[in-house]
Amino acid sequence: MRLEEYWGVGPKTADRLETELGVPDAIDAIESADVRALVEAGISRGRATRILRRANGGEGMDKLATEDARAVYKELVSLAAEYAVTRHAGDRIRVLTPLVDREAMRERLDSVEAALETWRGLDGETRRAVLDVFESHDGDSRRAAVETALALDDVGVSGGVFASVVDLDRDRLEAAAAALRHLTDDGVAAGADAKLDRLRERADALDSLERDTFDVLEAVRSEGVEGTDEFREAFVQYVATEADVEPRQVRNAMVADAADAPDFVSTTLRELSGTVRDRVDEREAEVAADLRGSISGAREDVDAAVDAVSDLAFHLSLARFADAHDLVRPEFVDHDALAVQTARNLTLAAEDGDVQPVTYAVGDHDLTDVPSGDRVTVLTGANSGGKTTLLETLCQVALLAAMGLPVPAERATVGPVDSVVFHRRHASFNAGVLEATLNSVVPPLATGERTLMLVDEFEAITEPGSAADLLHGLVTLTVDEDALGVFVTHLADDLEPLPDVARTDGIFAEGLSPNLELLVDYQPRFDTVGKSTPEFIVSRLVADAADRSERAGYETLARAVGEEAVQRTLADAKWTES
Repeated sequence: MRLEEYWGVGPKTADRLETELGVPDAIDAIESADVRALVEAGISRGRATRILRRANGGEGMDKLATEDARAVYKELVSLAAEYAVTRHAGDRIRVLTPLVDREAMRERLDSVEAALETWRGLDGETRRAVLDVFESHDGDSRRAAVETALALDDVGVSGGVFASVVDLDRDRLEAAAAALRHLTDDGVAAGADAKLDRLRERADALDSLERDTFDVLEAVRSEGVEGTDEFREAFVQYVATEADVEPRQVRNAMVADAADAPDFVSTTLRELSGTVRDRVDEREAEVAADLRGSISGAREDVDAAVDAVSDLAFHLSLARFADAHDLVRPEFVDHDALAVQTARNLTLAAEDGDVQPVTYAVGDHDLTDVPSGDRVTVLTGANSGGKTTLLETLCQVALLAAMGLPVPAERATVGPVDSVVFHRRHASFNAGVLEATLNSVVPPLATGERTLMLVDEFEAITEPGSAADLLHGLVTLTVDEDALGVFVTHLADDLEPLPDVARTDGIFAEGLSPNLELLVDYQPRFDTVGKSTPEFIVSRLVADAADRSERAGYETLARAVGEEAVQRTLADAKWTES
């Protein structure tokens, strides 16, 4: 297979991968979603992630039918990756994609739930110790994996998802760890072999003496030697002592035709150093062969440790994500449905943690107090009332479930979804934006596949009259194509009559707080049209007016929207404060 056959791998990227990794290893890195290998080959982490997502989950990525759906997906994997216990686990999370097979979703959920049960069963001290182990040995080498496995065994964790790691053969892993610790990319490390260490020390000492030829010459002459023979013997004893070598080795290296004493000293030391360096190389080759033999003998144990530690780190990371946000396993059903009970928006929860949960549903479900059977809902209500946030929350639930991950709700029912069409409100008003939007949201519907439509204020991209007609057509098309949809709009009255399987829901503002903040009940009320309640906004502007003329201007607006309602709102806010 050619590298350029992979999505996102152009000629330049292919050349770099072939040069740095070779084609077989590059293909293996792509197929195994190895972000590290691609990054080390010179590919940016973001590009490597995109390549690997498509290579390993292209069909799943096709579920993300719009740019806004892809943005929500990226937010989710980035948030989950914040809980990664190793860099490699974070990379694996970032290349997670929606799955197309329900059984694969269930299997991943099983693994995450098992890890979550194990994680929640640990006390705080043990959790900290486990995290310290992963942090201390965070690396992509086989040595890091083996040392992680041994360190986790030392912590004393056992059972659950730790079993695959701590049940490995410790004696074999310790032998392999010692070998891996001493056999590095630069050769054999110090401490692997005492004889090799001594030879290296001698070679270093001889190199130092050679660099200081005149100091050696002065030191020998300071002994008061006379004549050539006496000088040579004193030189032999001096070098033998300083470099810890046998005198005969020095004699064997001495040159007979030196031009003078300095030439004799430097040439002899260079010759002797070269001889010792040759012995260093020979001994290092012998030790390296022994170390490789030890590693080879424990290859199965090492490979098992690499796989087990990688999977453990990955699943523990997802478990920490689920634990931090109280995520639960969604219930998969075979009919069309998306229903959530007390669901929370993860983006908001991650920012400040104070999120009002909502219960909402489309399709057939068994949630109490929520109408069932409506394939489409039209969501109306107050500005800043959380309508867009609700759409995003539903999108988060659908995508997390599709990735085989738990969701932010007390309970969730999710039917099959082939395409997620999420469209946020975009405040651009021109023909190009309208055409681009229609090209984005209509084709997934027209395929006849199971589509989830989550469309926010479609009217923002064209004039109100045409927007109502187009939105009504989009709602009708959603029903005709047996899709599910939630459409946020302020034009609910202009959409009547809706198809029989559609309903209108509303979110209501309830007034102003003593601090003149808008009070909103984010839980939609079913089968009712929500009100925008502009009098609340105007009331706040009246109260916050900086001077008399400004206040007079806002009071003109108050009369337009209903002065009595504005005055009542201001009075209620003051009464609440008192």
